[in-house]
Amino acid sequence: MEKCAFYFQGDNVLAPYEWNETEAELFEFPLELSKLFNSPDIFKLFALNGKTDMTCVSVSPKDALPNGWKSITVRRILSVYAGSDNNNLSNIIRSCHIAQWKRESRFCGTCGTENDFLPEHAQRLCPNCGRAEFPRICPAIIVLITDSENRILLAHNKRFRAGVYSHISGFNEAGESLEETVVREIREEINIEVNNIEYIKSQPWPFPNSLMLGFKARYLSGTIKPDGEEIEDAKFFSKDSLPELPGEGSLSRMIINNWLAEKY
Repeated sequence: MEKCAFYFQGDNVLAPYEWNETEAELFEFPLELSKLFNSPDIFKLFALNGKTDMTCVSVSPKDALPNGWKSITVRRILSVYAGSDNNNLSNIIRSCHIAQWKRESRFCGTCGTENDFLPEHAQRLCPNCGRAEFPRICPAIIVLITDSENRILLAHNKRFRAGVYSHISGFNEAGESLEETVVREIREEINIEVNNIEYIKSQPWPFPNSLMLGFKARYLSGTIKPDGEEIEDAKFFSKDSLPELPGEGSLSRMIINNWLAEKY
């Protein structure tokens, strides 16, 4: 059987033909095709189930693609295959994350020596000073905020496409619990207080290295006032007056869908 591999360029998956969204493509292609690229980084990566291994081909972001090759964002793949039985999605997310980290961790942060890569542990190890490094994972919270009228609070971030609203979110800081992150981010970004904080679900988010942790909370007090730096607008919405929402496949959309289905 011909050896196949995942092909990546940053947080995009590469495919050697026109991508057809109606086909549940596995996105693994013959390793022989790696010869078409200029000095790609080819490495083995063990899947988390411990039963299989994957081969990954990481292409420099500066390189032009060969004729016929297409670049598809992993976000798009998550959106198209949300809720499907495509078992390769978790492997794509894992290998995309590590391919980006591997490119950024080539040299030891202590002595500057070129690192070795240990695929069985997804680990960098300095052959000179012995410093070990593992893929960076940045925890970030995302919060479903509801009020006594069972409305949902959604906000428009400056980075969003015009008209799109989603949950308040933000990165966990050193020395801070996740619950404290929830309270701080909401207070900083929209000037309100919440209580009844409960964990919902998590999702790996390799853009480039996040772990999204979903929570729900109840509005307690305060007047909504967007910070103007990240958040341009925020308000409560009822189920029959929702704005444009995040794409399917994201934790934010899953939380909204479950709220609509009255699971929270």
